[in-house]
Amino acid sequence: MNGSPNAQRMRLAVAGMYHETNTFAPFKTGLDAFRGEWTEGIEDFQARYKGTLTTMGGLIDAAEQDGIELVPGIYTSATPGGLVTEDAITTLLKEVSDSVSRHADGLILILHGAMVAEEQTDPEGELLRLLRLRLGRSFPIAVTIDMHGNISPGMLEAADIVIGYDTYPHVDMYERAIEAFSLLKQFIMGTIRPARACAFTGMLVVPQAMTTDQGPMRDLLDCAHAIEQDSRVLNVSVVGGFPYADTPCTGMCCVVTTDGDVELAKRYAVELGQRAVEWKERFWIKAKPPSEAIAEALIQPPGSIVLAEGSDNVGGGAPGDATHLLRCLIELREPGLMVIADKAAVEAAFRAGIGGIFESFVGGRHDRLHGDPVRVTGKVRLLFDGDFQHAGPYMKGHFASMGRTALIQCGSLTLILTEHRIPPWDIGHVRSVGVWPGDYRIIAVKSAVAWEASFGEAATSVIHVDSPGCCSVNLKHFDYRHVLRPVYPLDEELAPVVRCLQFVSEPQNIRTKK
Repeated sequence: MNGSPNAQRMRLAVAGMYHETNTFAPFKTGLDAFRGEWTEGIEDFQARYKGTLTTMGGLIDAAEQDGIELVPGIYTSATPGGLVTEDAITTLLKEVSDSVSRHADGLILILHGAMVAEEQTDPEGELLRLLRLRLGRSFPIAVTIDMHGNISPGMLEAADIVIGYDTYPHVDMYERAIEAFSLLKQFIMGTIRPARACAFTGMLVVPQAMTTDQGPMRDLLDCAHAIEQDSRVLNVSVVGGFPYADTPCTGMCCVVTTDGDVELAKRYAVELGQRAVEWKERFWIKAKPPSEAIAEALIQPPGSIVLAEGSDNVGGGAPGDATHLLRCLIELREPGLMVIADKAAVEAAFRAGIGGIFESFVGGRHDRLHGDPVRVTGKVRLLFDGDFQHAGPYMKGHFASMGRTALIQCGSLTLILTEHRIPPWDIGHVRSVGVWPGDYRIIAVKSAVAWEASFGEAATSVIHVDSPGCCSVNLKHFDYRHVLRPVYPLDEELAPVVRCLQFVSEPQNIRTKK
């Protein structure tokens, strides 16, 4: 073993840095953004994540079930946002890599797959490179990634096992963690030898096209799961990519891991990648400008209509304070609900007090692309500290904070103002202020697809809204400088052959535990 030869209990290190970076966002992500989720050591790790349906919760449960000792180093994450500053990434790379125990038998590294820093397009690949320098080439490493990761050659080469989510909204991170844990354990025990291949499709796919309950992504995953029926295959991950991170690695890819057969992995990966390319036009999404979306919503049958303003998708790194849709909603007579991140507006609400008159500009604090501030007048119904616990399928049990929060009634519009940007991943973010989505005709969400985990039960239909913003579905709006060309849909013609990389890990010679 990599620890004491007399040790009888397997020890697995766990660490990670998790951030989905939108390189087109109008703000940067500094180190302070990672402080709220910063954990180190087993006590901190257990206290925060035990009992949660998260990657970390899955690892805790798997280790307890198998009698394996978890040795947590540093794990931290930040809400999706703009480029990670150089100061932040320098600290993260050193702190996270140094925190991993050399005396463990293997490492599970928790990454998003789409982190980008000011001067580094592949900081996650750099983290793996540093870990290899520190731990050695033969140290077993498994990596879990988000479905929206952009997988780099460096990540594939340095990690023995790469496991991506199978669902969007991502409600299977707990299960995928257990799968990664199991494969890493088998690798350490010498019962499998991971061989992996990754086929790069040359496609940029917007999040709205990656919903996994229907459509082309569902069909691709069905193909992936059919491949997994081959007993020689350990895992197949369809990694949709994150198109709002401008890097040479950006785009959809298919990762196949087999037990020692790299040619089989390559054949299956290319087959799946080519299938995605054949279906490329199915991944094209149409969305409506705000005024058209509202007009369509008003003629729908009775029920709650979700207006998904994906162009200001907080879960995609957008500011969450765009006002294009807000400006239209204020004029409506139908009951509407919207969440806006605006620290200054929250301060104004707290000054007014509960029952007081709220008069302030709202939104448009970052740039003009996302709209100008809108003058809002209403009544303060509730003031709240903003802390809540996830109650739904997305990271159930996890604690989150919106910062100070105010509930404003502005005519027919119920406006929830938050200090922090909060993706609508869990119904708790509105239930915590006494709001039930089913009471509203119009539910406006700053989200592409993940809102389904919160509002899916209440919504009778959805209309995708594409106002100007750094997560627009029209990718031709963006000034891409680093993505490899040709790439769909920026270019009509793709490369004639799906590009594929392949790697095989060295076998482990570790005696079986008793």
